[in-house]
Amino acid sequence: MDRGDFLVSLTAGGLAGVCVDLILFPLDTVKTRLQSPQGFKKAGGFRGIYAGVPSTAVGSFPNAAAFFATYEFTKATLRKDASPYLSPFTHMLAASLGEVVACLIRVPSEVVKQRAQVSPSSSTLRILTNTVCEEGILGLYRGYKSTVLREIPFSLVQFPLWESLKDLWSWKQGHVVDSWQSAVCGAFAGGFAAAVTTPLDVAKTRIMLAKTGSRTASGNVLSALHQVWRTQGISGLFAGVVPRISAISLGGFIFLGMYDKIRRLLL
Repeated sequence: MDRGDFLVSLTAGGLAGVCVDLILFPLDTVKTRLQSPQGFKKAGGFRGIYAGVPSTAVGSFPNAAAFFATYEFTKATLRKDASPYLSPFTHMLAASLGEVVACLIRVPSEVVKQRAQVSPSSSTLRILTNTVCEEGILGLYRGYKSTVLREIPFSLVQFPLWESLKDLWSWKQGHVVDSWQSAVCGAFAGGFAAAVTTPLDVAKTRIMLAKTGSRTASGNVLSALHQVWRTQGISGLFAGVVPRISAISLGGFIFLGMYDKIRRLLL
């Protein structure tokens, strides 16, 4: 992968990420409040639906750019000597590495954003300051492990499925898929991946929102899942599944379609 391709992936991923995160922010707020320990109403209900948006605005571009730059670089490197039959595994590994790198930027932004979403009366800056004062810089990385454990399975489903659907559509019509067709494939792949990984998303939200020093705040994903299962059952594990599927399906449509379109314009 040459420097030009790398910069194109960086720019296309970053711009696509900013657009999606800002457009779908209200759905993300509803999902977070449905998953919060205090419940939807006490977390703010439909009030202050854009609470935490500055954190997303700042973190979105570098987060998405880091993911796609890593994804495309890894994919290009692995494809040099790989058999075509190994293509799905190439996409899986590339997506997994992309998530590990992107989460270094995503998690601090996500911690501040989610705390602001369930405390709409507090400003994003105040939440950032309080987090650093009470927990130090590592407090901004609470939930890093649970976020990676959510994102890797999500990417293992979404990206190979997206690439496979594009290949299938391309084979049927005899030419490379258009950007809107890539977007449709992205919507389906994202929605399916969102549904099956919702329990991991619930665990991540609980860990990020837990009181400092509590058992949940320690970051043990299995412990968080067990606590939700014990108190709320299967419905608790899939809290927020509808807005999550809606947001990620729409996000997949816009994000992956726009990413494809911007890449083609820049290359």
